[in-house]
Amino acid sequence: MNTITAIATDTSPDVMKALLDRQRASFLKEGPPSIDTRIDRIDRVIALLVDHKDAIAAALSEDFGSRSVEASLLLDVFTCVGSLKYAKAHLAEWLKPEQHEALFPDAVAEVVYQPKGVVGILSPWNFPYQLALAPLAGILAAGNRAMIKPSEVTPASAALMAELIAGAFDETEIAVVQGGPSAGTAFTSLAFDHLIFTGGTAVAHHVMRAAADNLTPLTLELGGKSPVIVGRSADLADAARRVMTVKTLNAGQICLAPDHVYVPEESVEAFAGHAVAAVGAMYPALQENPDYTSIVNARHLARIEGLIDDARAKGARIVEINPAAENFSQQSAHRMPPTLILDPTEEMRVLQEEIFGPVLPVVPYRDIADVIDRINARPRPLALYYFSQDQQEEARVLDNTTSGGVTVNDCMSHVTAEGLPFGGVGHSGMGAYHGKFGFLAFSHPRAVYHQSRMVEAEYMMRPPYGDAMRGFLAAAICK
Repeated sequence: MNTITAIATDTSPDVMKALLDRQRASFLKEGPPSIDTRIDRIDRVIALLVDHKDAIAAALSEDFGSRSVEASLLLDVFTCVGSLKYAKAHLAEWLKPEQHEALFPDAVAEVVYQPKGVVGILSPWNFPYQLALAPLAGILAAGNRAMIKPSEVTPASAALMAELIAGAFDETEIAVVQGGPSAGTAFTSLAFDHLIFTGGTAVAHHVMRAAADNLTPLTLELGGKSPVIVGRSADLADAARRVMTVKTLNAGQICLAPDHVYVPEESVEAFAGHAVAAVGAMYPALQENPDYTSIVNARHLARIEGLIDDARAKGARIVEINPAAENFSQQSAHRMPPTLILDPTEEMRVLQEEIFGPVLPVVPYRDIADVIDRINARPRPLALYYFSQDQQEEARVLDNTTSGGVTVNDCMSHVTAEGLPFGGVGHSGMGAYHGKFGFLAFSHPRAVYHQSRMVEAEYMMRPPYGDAMRGFLAAAICK
């Protein structure tokens, strides 16, 4: 079978329901798996990624039309392996019961972490392996089973994933189901014990409604317009390089990509010049450059080009960064040059909609207070990026804004620290995973109390209440 070109048909709702029932029955029969079983499952996912990394990169390149092999290995393989190894290394520590204070000295109060059962993973197209398999670190560490529904936008990657998972796992442990929007709708309607969805905010509303019918707990990893603030004390050239590095990585098709950048009004032209130079240094040419990734399909390319056209029509200056002056109207892949939008205004769609491409509006500002107000007037973003050497201003920005995460003097680096929570807030998501936060998200913290043998413990709440109880309450209820 040629797994790179295979495109699967929809998995029917009945098949999905039967698979969920088999996974849940197997989970209940086995009970909480041992540490050795959990580690074995984690190891099998690691081996799957390591042994088939070249096939994974090839499938990703086919789905995108052209995708950097190194970027695929870094962002879809290396990151997953790192998450899984981190969970494996810390699993024994995470599983230890937590001891808490009890009312009586010889009572024992503790929290024991139980697996929830079967977790559904509804993953997107921009990082098909990272965002489908990295959550398995916490899911498997917690002792759960998993069903994965990858995006139909990247069919070769989805088909390969289904084959690799089926070769490494019994379907009662981990299984992949495939299909388009109707299959996704049916998937979200299943009575999972937990559901993690990574994708757009608009779709998240439907996912949450479907999950509500089963009271399924959710982790929502969404996007949003993550802002960059360049302070007046920042190294402008360094900030531009770092912003454009992530803005062009995967052609900007990253939920954590910098969406727009606030720059002091007197530095806009200089920042734009540094941004152009940074792109030229990374990508002397674009169309045949193996390091530069295409937009995933024609529909998304047209959407991004529409944002640029709208900004141009409403008076913005468009700076197309095309170092080799190539003709992008004649190409087979859906590549587009990185583009700066200067002098953007609020009525432009590029400042209203998530861009998800290599387009960067540069917004001038006079006072940092205005920037904070503009950020707080928008839905809370998945990330905020701040460049400055001014610690007082940094504290002001971080104290007076809310975002899923923050990186100071770089973009997206906070997600590389596996021990930090990865998640959004408000319109950018709910819940978090990575490291112990993933283990906790996919576990049920069960309170277990062993009662004291003291006679007071037996009689404390039993009538008839007398002088002893009244005296105790009088003494205990105090300021």
